[in-house]
Amino acid sequence: MRKPGNWMQNPTDERILEALNTGLELGPTTIARNIDRDRTGVSRRLSVLVDYGLVNRVEEGYYEITDLGGQYLEGELDASELEGPTNQGESQK
Repeated sequence: MRKPGNWMQNPTDERILEALNTGLELGPTTIARNIDRDRTGVSRRLSVLVDYGLVNRVEEGYYEITDLGGQYLEGELDASELEGPTNQGESQK
């Protein structure tokens, strides 16, 4: 069973991770189209998922799931234990 953090917006965040779990590098437009969400909202959520280490920004406009993101989808990671920009004092950009 997956353990989301209180910072997550589900089911959107989980659908983004599931789309990226295909092994492909995808952009927000492609992800949004495939999960039936707005591109702008997906872009915002991708930034948050990057900040928490579940997604990696490969290059401008392309993202991939990280090992942590895969662990979350498998139910092996409690996302509430991840340190994001508010707990670290700095944002990872």
